[in-house]
Amino acid sequence: MVKANIYDQKGQAIGERELPEKVFGVPVRPELVHEVLVSIEASARQPLAHTKTRGEVRGGGKKPWRQKGTGRARHGSTRSPIWVGGGITFGPRKERDYGRKVNRKMKQLAFVMSLSDKAAEGRIALVESFGIRDGKTKETVGLVGNLPVQGKALVLTAGRDEMLARSARNLRLVRYAGVGDVSLKQVLDADWLVTTPEAIDRLSAVYGPKEK
Repeated sequence: MVKANIYDQKGQAIGERELPEKVFGVPVRPELVHEVLVSIEASARQPLAHTKTRGEVRGGGKKPWRQKGTGRARHGSTRSPIWVGGGITFGPRKERDYGRKVNRKMKQLAFVMSLSDKAAEGRIALVESFGIRDGKTKETVGLVGNLPVQGKALVLTAGRDEMLARSARNLRLVRYAGVGDVSLKQVLDADWLVTTPEAIDRLSAVYGPKEK
């Protein structure tokens, strides 16, 4: 049974909540999480290096010299890869796709494992409500500062909270996300997960196994 403490906005523990085993009690397989993370980062990679083939470089339309009688090797174009300024053979191309295919079930399982790892280490803090009204940075600083949280914190809500997002966007150690747009990389990068009971229910509904 996995549990997490519930805190008020002043950082006082007011109870605890049992976390659903199907999302926060899954055995962690680091190799699977690593495979999915590598796939995500590879798919996001943008190729920048790009070389030109002999058909793309300038010049070389005319045969540099006649075929025979000059004593020099025969050449048909200065675009040839063996010429300085000619095309490049097997060089890097911007059309290259670095993506690695991983199926949807593996992605979901890796995400659930990342949540389970946080729960197993006791790095999940629940708050009654965030109560960010004005979108000021000091509001999130005060709220997170009152909690027993150290290092990087991922603040997670059941739905999109624009005021909370605005309040947290300038903080170096705090990141914000809603359940609908949170990523595996965000969870792995965070030392703590700060969320609400409503968000826990939402995670359970979205990522828990569906009953037939």
